[in-house]
Amino acid sequence: MTAIAELTQMDQFLEFMTKVRVYDLTQRLSVHTPPWPSYMPLGIQYFKRIAGAHQGQGANGQIITTSNHVGTHMDGEIHFFSSGRAIGEVPIGEWIGGGAVVDLSDAVEDFDLYTPEMITSRVEVKKGDILIINTGYHRYAWDQPEADELRYFVKHPGPGPEFHRWALDMQLKWIGVDCGSADHPMNTIIRNWHPQQFAKAEDKLKARYGKAWDEMFPPDEYYQVMHLKLFPKRLVHAENIGGQIGELGSQRLWIGCFPLRGIELESSMCRIVAFMPPK
Repeated sequence: MTAIAELTQMDQFLEFMTKVRVYDLTQRLSVHTPPWPSYMPLGIQYFKRIAGAHQGQGANGQIITTSNHVGTHMDGEIHFFSSGRAIGEVPIGEWIGGGAVVDLSDAVEDFDLYTPEMITSRVEVKKGDILIINTGYHRYAWDQPEADELRYFVKHPGPGPEFHRWALDMQLKWIGVDCGSADHPMNTIIRNWHPQQFAKAEDKLKARYGKAWDEMFPPDEYYQVMHLKLFPKRLVHAENIGGQIGELGSQRLWIGCFPLRGIELESSMCRIVAFMPPK
């Protein structure tokens, strides 16, 4: 390829990129953003101010204290797997790529299960994709008109029994969800913290599937299965996705996650964006 041809190709690429539509799928972050239950929330304080003491300090400076599980964040491999990679050890290419977003908001309610078939009936999912699941529960996030912290963390839908095996078979890059956890809340410690809610979830499961919770989800296999069984296979997930996710529907697109490059980080708050071609 000649230098002129290369220049023309680059010009075309840059012109195309100026028209690409970018959607921010990140939840707003604040001291009011609830962390995953029992985790440390975000704290912010100023250690200097522009007009501070002794003729002013000339700049604003802040200190933050937080766990890594506040707002939109990527759970890293070493969050649950000691031999895994820290967030900063993962090549940037594993955080970006082609994928699909699927809108299940009209198909799932409190405590419901979603299946691979529900996803693939609405959008094409290819091997090696990034997959983002819109359960509709982003509308119960802390900064939304329908904010409901209990519903957001304790009642959100979750994956059915076969979902984690399908995700591995599809060799997904990573998964994103618009709720408190990629696991069903009743397959986490939340089940013990909220026994009354677990009873409601089990009653609903029995009515729909004719099985008790531990019959459909034996704890030895399904306790935090999306963490414990997938992270050793380098399949991680982002939680608390929000922002403009409701504008995307179900379609294929280009997705990027940008966590901190922290070489000790077990997880990281991050910015997640979706890219669409020009109209």
